Amino acid sequence: MSYSILIVDDSMPMRTVLKRSLAAAGYGGARILEASNGKEALTVMGGDWVDLIMTDYNMPEMNGLSFLKKVKTEALFKEIPVVVISTEGNDSKIKEFMDTGAAGYITKPFTPEALRDLIVSIIGEADYEESIDDSDDEFDF
Repeated sequence: MSYSILIVDDSMPMRTVLKRSLAAAGYGGARILEASNGKEALTVMGGDWVDLIMTDYNMPEMNGLSFLKKVKTEALFKEIPVVVISTEGNDSKIKEFMDTGAAGYITKPFTPEALRDLIVSIIGEADYEESIDDSDDEFDF
């Protein structure tokens, strides 16, 4: 199955790191869509089907929490799983996102293995030839 994954982050280098992480995690064959904030992501979602959203928390115009709240109140989007990726790892912030409907939360830095495990638990195994790297590399952010 080919997945469509939307990466929402205001940092282009971070979006590139996430794309590389997805490829290393076995999702290199996924169709990757990008947006620089929540507002832009909603526009992208209006024209393309998305199987999974990966969003940052701190972004201009519409941050990750506001974006998540909007996604979870829209009938067309509310079933799409949302993974929050952030440097903010305190328990209260994670709980706030999870209580709002996030399917998962991962703190930076993370390994491709950790990302893969989280995504597989949400949408299932990648069905691509690329496979997870055996290294223990973490990506720096």
